[in-house]
Amino acid sequence: MKPHVAVIKGGWSAEREVSLVSGGAAAKALAARGYRVTEIDAGHDLASKLVEAKPDVVFNGLHGRWGEDGCVQGILEVLEIPYTHSGVMASSVAMNKPMAKRVCAAAGVPVAEDKVVASKELFKADPLPRPFVVKPLDEGSSVGVVIMKPGDNTFTPEMDGPWRQNAQVMVERYIAGRELTCAVIGDRPTRGVTELRPKRGFYDYEAKYSDGLTEHLIPAPVPSAVYERVRELALAAHRALGCRGVSRADFRYDDTDGGTGELILLEVNTQPGMTPLSLVPEMAAYEGMSFEDLVIWMVEDASCRR
Repeated sequence: MKPHVAVIKGGWSAEREVSLVSGGAAAKALAARGYRVTEIDAGHDLASKLVEAKPDVVFNGLHGRWGEDGCVQGILEVLEIPYTHSGVMASSVAMNKPMAKRVCAAAGVPVAEDKVVASKELFKADPLPRPFVVKPLDEGSSVGVVIMKPGDNTFTPEMDGPWRQNAQVMVERYIAGRELTCAVIGDRPTRGVTELRPKRGFYDYEAKYSDGLTEHLIPAPVPSAVYERVRELALAAHRALGCRGVSRADFRYDDTDGGTGELILLEVNTQPGMTPLSLVPEMAAYEGMSFEDLVIWMVEDASCRR
């Protein structure tokens, strides 16, 4: 018999709405293949809902804090329910941007220089030469990211940004150029590397999840050596962080006129989106793996860890 799968989705992070779509799509794919599926909108009573449902395996469709940072993974470990995606430690480390960068850099994956500063320090002086990027320490999907360029106004407490919700932020050197991304499925980087071309601004939360705002080019039109290096580094980062199942690594490639030519890791996403606009299903499809096949593989991979 096929296992009973609980799909947990929603939650209470800034990425709740996207998670509802991801989880709903995964549940639909599982049901279409004859799996018994219980959908759970994750709240603070998640543990009791799981005990009541008695699933054989969990598809973790949560995104952002609490669902992607090791917290829910810890609950699942205590309940002894196998689950998709990475474990407690990898999830926690990957979600903490400064820590993840240190781990990846130690494994030879290039990252941009950064500083972790108290948010109030931003209002006194620039922590780095402009241009630089300000990020919350532990959010996904570019939530709260602000790019500060030469000529922009100085920071004020009234401005919208991660400093309004967080006592500390990460300030990172801005990398010009192209946005590239590659997934790892199991222990193999996907053959498809995607270039993302936002039609305005940068690849922020709205550009990620609004139809028509970003062009996806797969395979990415970059030199073959760069293309293969992206695949190598995606796998290296996946392994360095101890990820399992599916992950996705995002990069910047500076091929601008007079640029550095560097390829820099931005972050590793341990629970990539599974929406109609998401990148991992697109990369899987590029090598002949349907959305349903991908979801089933993730559940079967998790079941093997019972």
